[in-house]
Amino acid sequence: MKSVPLSQKNNLELPFAEFASRPAVATGALDKDLERFREFGQKTRTLSTRFLRPDGAVGEVPTFVNEFWTARQRQASSLHEVSYRACFKPQLPRFFIERLTNPGAAVYDPFMGRGTTPIEAALLDRVPIGNDANPLSIVMTRPRLCPPSIEQVAERLKSIPLDKPADTPEDLHAFYHPKTLRNISSLKNYILKRKAAGDLDFVDEWIALVALNRLTGHSSGFFSAYTLPPNQAVSVRSQLKINEKRKQTPPERDVVKIIQKKTKQLLGDVDDPVRARLAKRRRDALFLTGPAAATPGIPSNSVTLVVTSPPFLNVVQYATDNWLRCWFLGIDVSRVKLTVPTKLEQWRAVMLEVFKELHRLLKPGGHIAFEVGEVHGGKTKLEETVLPSGEEAGLEPLLVVINDQEFTKTANCWGVDNGSKGTNTNRIVVFRKS
Repeated sequence: MKSVPLSQKNNLELPFAEFASRPAVATGALDKDLERFREFGQKTRTLSTRFLRPDGAVGEVPTFVNEFWTARQRQASSLHEVSYRACFKPQLPRFFIERLTNPGAAVYDPFMGRGTTPIEAALLDRVPIGNDANPLSIVMTRPRLCPPSIEQVAERLKSIPLDKPADTPEDLHAFYHPKTLRNISSLKNYILKRKAAGDLDFVDEWIALVALNRLTGHSSGFFSAYTLPPNQAVSVRSQLKINEKRKQTPPERDVVKIIQKKTKQLLGDVDDPVRARLAKRRRDALFLTGPAAATPGIPSNSVTLVVTSPPFLNVVQYATDNWLRCWFLGIDVSRVKLTVPTKLEQWRAVMLEVFKELHRLLKPGGHIAFEVGEVHGGKTKLEETVLPSGEEAGLEPLLVVINDQEFTKTANCWGVDNGSKGTNTNRIVVFRKS
């Protein structure tokens, strides 16, 4: 397990000293709040979800269906505008953070991905904690807790030599103009050398984050020729087919200008109060790289709320999708061990161990908001597997929340007439530690 502090000056010898002794917030009325919810003019529909309990009896929890959050609810912070496969909207963790925690509480995501939950927690004056088996997650999350100014980024980019590449693999010319590839590889060389020397600072980390998110995409705002959206990288063979079909040759891109433009976009909502809030909370921020079922770096009874979304039965190929990002960071993708079960029973067993660990680190009275999706064209509803797993781990199942957005028919909440692959709706199982 690798524990990474926010900076060389971050002192984690006494983690969570500020808030570990605080009790979890009293939240006995979440179900009433969901019943009364009318923010978008719709009444909440109250249903019931049944599940088979560990002792063989049939359990039942209330299920609330409404449009609880959408892109229209509020414009999420510009800091969230980085791409990652299968990430949820910032409005999802915000919904639960605001209702189930007070400022200063520790909010944790054991499968943090791009860091949506930790970043939203810090923006809401909570302490961010995150873990992921993928080492890319820390690279994508930590710099956004210490955002530099546009001027600092521009000045640093001037000092980086872009004519000293680390390597220029021939097959990457399927994505990049030769000069663009040399510039990207030179930036890679600079980042890796600074990291090896222990000189990587918050500006370097920010540039690495932005470059990582500009590697491939479908517009001139990315380093590559036209390809799939930036949350995944196709194989070289697939890109060659795209090039042939579109009759395209990778154009030369201005790496520096693209990084500066994306930096300006990400910093669009970052004013002085936001910077002060992030600075206040990053002191105790903690990020881990390792399995979600074994996080000894997080003390027992220290977390008030967990908001997370686990891998869904091999629906998303995280390692394959991130191969190009791993190349840029010098990571051997074959050594990244991600838990991606292919069978429901295997997935259930893995989630049981995760729930046992979450039970350990939760405070009494703390909550888990566990987002799952429908897979197999809606035939598999993972909440029916999650509910008994959480209960077996000692957690109390409270309710299920289904976010029924404008583009989702009511029938789609139950897996009718939707895609044959992927998730259909936000379905969140809420537990409490007694």
